[in-house]
Amino acid sequence: MMNGKDDKSNWAIGGGILSGLGAGFFFLQQSALMFVGAMLLGLGIGLIITSILSSINLKKE
Repeated sequence: MMNGKDDKSNWAIGGGILSGLGAGFFFLQQSALMFVGAMLLGLGIGLIITSILSSINLKKE
């Protein structure tokens, strides 16, 4: 079983939020809800990537 130091799949959540934050700044002048939506979309993509990476790591063991 992989320990917390070797498992980097959780970094995808933070990366998704940061990319959503960066994309949201482009939409901030138009609407604040689009800014929040971009952050939620980034979070969702990060969670999907995390689940894919963790399932791949479980198959390797």
